[in-house]
Amino acid sequence: MIISLADADLAQDRSQARSMVISRSGIVAAEHPLAAQVGASILAEGGNAVDAAVATNAMMGLVAPMSNGIGGDLFAIVYDAKAGTLYGLNASGWAPSALSIGYLRDKGITTMPYRGIHSVTVPGAVDGWAALLKRFGRLTFSRVLAPAIRFAEEGFPVTELVSRLWSAHEQILHGDPTIARTFLPGGRAPAVGEVFRNPDLAWSLKEIAKQGRDAFYSGKIAQRIIECSNRHGGTLSVQDLAEFSSEWIEPISTTYRGWTVYELPPNGQGIAALIMLNIMENFPLSQYGHNSAAALHVMIEAKKLAYADLLQFVADQRFSNVPVAGLLNKAYARDRAARIDPTKANCSVGPGNPPHSGDDTIYLSVVDKDGNMVSLIQSNYENFGSGLLPEGTGFVLQNRGALFTLDPDHLNALAGRKRPLHTIIPAFMSKDDLRIAFGIMGGWNQSQAHAQFVSNIVDHGMNIQAALEAARFRKTTFEGCDLQIEARVPLSVRTELTGRGHQLEVRGDYSPVMGGGQAVMRKFSTGMNYGASDPRKDGAAIPEPAR
Repeated sequence: MIISLADADLAQDRSQARSMVISRSGIVAAEHPLAAQVGASILAEGGNAVDAAVATNAMMGLVAPMSNGIGGDLFAIVYDAKAGTLYGLNASGWAPSALSIGYLRDKGITTMPYRGIHSVTVPGAVDGWAALLKRFGRLTFSRVLAPAIRFAEEGFPVTELVSRLWSAHEQILHGDPTIARTFLPGGRAPAVGEVFRNPDLAWSLKEIAKQGRDAFYSGKIAQRIIECSNRHGGTLSVQDLAEFSSEWIEPISTTYRGWTVYELPPNGQGIAALIMLNIMENFPLSQYGHNSAAALHVMIEAKKLAYADLLQFVADQRFSNVPVAGLLNKAYARDRAARIDPTKANCSVGPGNPPHSGDDTIYLSVVDKDGNMVSLIQSNYENFGSGLLPEGTGFVLQNRGALFTLDPDHLNALAGRKRPLHTIIPAFMSKDDLRIAFGIMGGWNQSQAHAQFVSNIVDHGMNIQAALEAARFRKTTFEGCDLQIEARVPLSVRTELTGRGHQLEVRGDYSPVMGGGQAVMRKFSTGMNYGASDPRKDGAAIPEPAR
């Protein structure tokens, strides 16, 4: 068949920068191409989606150490294709049992520390890996960790965005000689294309490969974590590590114009994405047009309403009665939607009264040839977490405890063995024979980015690659009318938003502050898999190679 020049021109006349990856075999989408390649190789060697996800995550902890690693937490949604069932995993760690509001106040600390030893909570990632592999995996710890161990010993070339993040946080790394020795070889951050090695992390991963999760929570790694805590005046105990366990949980969901969208329940912020979608459903966004001023205004105002509830109500449900069902109630959403003025931005939004009933993160998604899917997110919270590194381990301890409050009357008040409000969230959506595992990292950006991604697909008919690439907005504050927006949103639209009272900060065309997303999709009627990777990150969607 001969294709005319006119047809060829038409085929290239589109707004998305890349095509989806399409394969009858598995696909791994991750924020670093080497990590995605590692996961795809695990699929080719007989592993399933869970095996590949753990291998990919281990590799991401090596190649993007500021963003994630075994010193952080993990959440995952697993789709078991044979059973047609979704499973949620909360592998977020708790505060030390001896850490309390009174303990900090006695030391003259009146606000929750942002970095340092008192911001450290028990890392949940390794226990999360163990739980995933035990329930769903085909391969052993030693097999799935082998690629990351090899790259840690032999080295890997540092990519563009990772190099920028590394150099931007040199000051934190210079703050402690232990962390500096690991992450500032030669006294500076690695440059783009420079090979970085982390033999200490290889040691830690080898210990886990030999002994499983016990190596981390009661073995040699645990000893080094406790030594680090003691050296810096922390309260972390042997029991805090040894007695920790991740938790299998039921995903929460809402419907959005015929699709079902799933998130994990509090202590994560995913419920805010569902609240946003419930509010947005009361407006004809498809008629308004994609990224029109009317559509963006509705989504921005829905974000403010949803996040006001997030800040007020989301906490560890083992300690607090979080009104999950009330927050997801459609009638409650209609009441909140009625508070949106279509002509004017609201700069001071408070929480509602739901009915009661009983920056710095990585995300990856995997689908295997059988249709099993994993949506996984993992983080240190802020870049390089607490700024502390247990001697000889090659990883930093997270600062997730910074998200507690020292207000004793708040649902998210600090308490021993309590999990803080969490920003990292995996997601999933389904309709008929389609299943999509997706996520977009970036602190408080995540729920609002999830809602925009879902709207791009449902309201505007985009494929998963176009939906990830589309220009986004971000508001990370909880008060005011400030808003960050990408320059690809037309000037006329930005002018109209300014006229409605939004105070815009225009970012670049593909601004990393908007977060980076990954997605995989399965169409079960054809057995075809699709993958997408956000150009705001260094990553890629890599298909499983032939065996």
